[in-house]
Amino acid sequence: METTTMTINELIEKGISNSYSYKEYRNTVSNLVSEGKSTGNEQSESLTNYSMLNDRRMKRLDKTLKINESIAENFSSATTSITWLVLTEGWCGDAAQSLPVINKLSEMNEGIDLRILSRDLHDELMNNFLTNGGKAIPKLIAYNKETQEVVNTWGPRPSIATKMVNDYKEAHGGLDAEFKQDLQVWYNKDKGNNIAEDLVKLI
Repeated sequence: METTTMTINELIEKGISNSYSYKEYRNTVSNLVSEGKSTGNEQSESLTNYSMLNDRRMKRLDKTLKINESIAENFSSATTSITWLVLTEGWCGDAAQSLPVINKLSEMNEGIDLRILSRDLHDELMNNFLTNGGKAIPKLIAYNKETQEVVNTWGPRPSIATKMVNDYKEAHGGLDAEFKQDLQVWYNKDKGNNIAEDLVKLI
């Protein structure tokens, strides 16, 4: 019996039809946290705790985040018609720092449609957008629905954080709890600027 394999475009279109708006995603994460759960297939106390911490992070960033004026101008004036489809999970620390920035930028241009998708529930799609062979998140797929073309991708981390991670792995052979804490400190100090600088290149 012949099996049919979906194309990347078909997987993306299916993903978009099953996706959340940012507000829906935020509500889903908050509601699951209140039930002692996290998004995704795996459930554990540690993942729930990460999700709870991330829910607080996103709430704070949603209220306090300010986009650099020149980048905001570039976003608001760009002529574009694109879907930003982001594969993520509520327990992911990098996603909690990035998604509020991504949302804020998408709100500046009516031509950007932000949609959020569970990585674990869309494994086949995720497998087409691996980072160094891994299912690293968040992963943003910039997709033109009219031409059915993936025009760009971004993630799982902004460019400066990516270099920090790569340099630390090269020096120490992997990431430890101390580095992960230092990375969150960097995110807090950077206030989304590096993410915005990266994403302005996608429009």
